[in-house]
Amino acid sequence: MIDILRREFIYLWYYFDIQLRQIFGYWVFGIVIGSVISVFGKERINALFRSLQNKKLGVFGVVPASLIGIASPLCMYGTIPIAASFSGKGMKDDWLAAFMMSSILLNPQLLIYSAALGTTALIIRFVSCFLCGIAAGLLVRFFYRDKSFFDFSGFSEPTSRDTDPSPLLRLLKNIWRNVKATGVYFLFGIALSALFQRYVPEDVVVTLFGNN
Repeated sequence: MIDILRREFIYLWYYFDIQLRQIFGYWVFGIVIGSVISVFGKERINALFRSLQNKKLGVFGVVPASLIGIASPLCMYGTIPIAASFSGKGMKDDWLAAFMMSSILLNPQLLIYSAALGTTALIIRFVSCFLCGIAAGLLVRFFYRDKSFFDFSGFSEPTSRDTDPSPLLRLLKNIWRNVKATGVYFLFGIALSALFQRYVPEDVVVTLFGNN
């Protein structure tokens, strides 16, 4: 029994080690880029979205709103209070919907993670999330033309935690928060993948999804 457990541990460690080395660099790079954008670019991104209010884009405003949502480093819990702040300043509901949908689905960090799966997966993920943002905006625009869609009562703009006077320390603290927030899930995901590779027969996967 001990020999069997030892053998299985060696197999699982082999799969775990291979995948860790393949994707670890993308994880680190994604965290660094996400933190750089969060610390030094978040306010500019929010200001860019806010500037859309002064432009007469009509229905086409959902396009830049969706793109800005993808560029935003905020997660869902950060996006909703920010959107509430924009709404209070008069931002249109359809543009807000496009921004929120694409922001929740994708951010610069996830884009870099997607690159680990290849260019095709990266493009598909970007395009699909971009189109989902546009679709959300259009649906809100056409079905809630004469009434408000969102109710942001009770939400307020979150207080930034990037307040250290030193830019370098702000960045390092943000990186550390990202590591703490994603590290366990990152390792757990690789462990699940190793289990999947070891114990799920390849022919089952091929039957379900094809050989690519």
